[in-house]
Amino acid sequence: MRRRSLLAAALLARPAFAQSYPGPVRLIVPFATGGTTDIIARLIAEDMGRRLGTVVIVENRPGAGATLGTGLVARAAPDGTTLLVSTISGMAVGNTLYRDRIQWDADRDFAHIATILGTPYLLLVNPQTPYRTLAEYVDASKRPPGLAFATSGIGSVPHLVGLRLAQAAGFELQHIPYRGGSQAATDAIAGVVPSVMDSLTAASAYIRAGQLRVLAFTTRERVADFPEVPTFVEAGYPDIVADGWAGIAAPAGTPRALQERLAAAIREAMAAPHIARRYQETVTQPGRLFLDDAQAFVRAEIAAWAPVVRASGATPG
Repeated sequence: MRRRSLLAAALLARPAFAQSYPGPVRLIVPFATGGTTDIIARLIAEDMGRRLGTVVIVENRPGAGATLGTGLVARAAPDGTTLLVSTISGMAVGNTLYRDRIQWDADRDFAHIATILGTPYLLLVNPQTPYRTLAEYVDASKRPPGLAFATSGIGSVPHLVGLRLAQAAGFELQHIPYRGGSQAATDAIAGVVPSVMDSLTAASAYIRAGQLRVLAFTTRERVADFPEVPTFVEAGYPDIVADGWAGIAAPAGTPRALQERLAAAIREAMAAPHIARRYQETVTQPGRLFLDDAQAFVRAEIAAWAPVVRASGATPG
C-alpha cells in the first residue's frame, strides 16, 4: 500500500510538460538561416522540445517580407504541432504592406504565445569605406552615384528604416534586398555592397570582430555595450526609432491548455543558463510577454506600424 502511495505521489509531482504532447512540432522561421530570429529560435527549439517531451524541428520558409512562412502557419491545424516564429516584419509591417496579397490577419488568425527577443537595428558599413559618421554616409549618398545598402528583404524593418532615412535626408535610396540578413551582412563584409541595415543580434559578432563599422542605432538612447555609437535620433532623425522583436505564435483556435504548456516551456527555455548566456553574447533582450500580454502587444504593434508603412511609400516587390 505504501509503495502504491509513493508511486501516486510521484506521478502527481511530475511537471505538466511530462504528459504526452500531441506530436512532433514544426517551428516555421519566416527568414533564411543565420539571421536574428533563426539564431535564437534554434536555441529555444531544442530546449523547448525537451520540456514538452517531443521534438521541435526548425524549418526556414523565407520570402515576401516574412509573410510566406507566416501564412503557412495561419493555415495550419490548431493542434499545437505547427508554430511560427512571429516577427515585426511579418506581423506588424507585413500585415499592412502585403494587405492585398495575404489571406490572414496577424491578430485574429494567430494565438500569440510569447515574445522571445528584442533587438535594435543599426546601419553598418564596410570598414574599408571612408565613412565614420552618419553625416559622412548621408553626404556620400547625396552625391552621384550614391551609396547602396543591403537588407534582409523588401518590406523588412531595415528596408523601412532605410526609406525613412533617405526621405528625411533627401537622397535617392539604392536598396539591395536579400532573402535574409545573413547573406546581406556577408556581402557587406566582402565589399560587394558598401553598407547594410541589420539587427544588433545578427551583427554583434561582426562588430566586435571589426568586420563591420556601426554608424547609428535605432534606439532612443545609446546602447550600453556600444556607448560610443550615436542613435539616429541624436544625429537629427527623431522619427527613426525601431525595436525589432520576435515571438512564437500558434494558429488561432489552438486549445488554451496547449498554449499554456507552450508558454511555460518557452519561458523556462529562455531562462536556461546556456540560452541566457547566448542572449548576453548577442546583446539581445529576452522576451518578457506571454499569452494575453503577447497578443495585446502584437495588436498594438500592428496599429503603430500601419501609418509608418503607408507613409513610407514602400510597395511589395
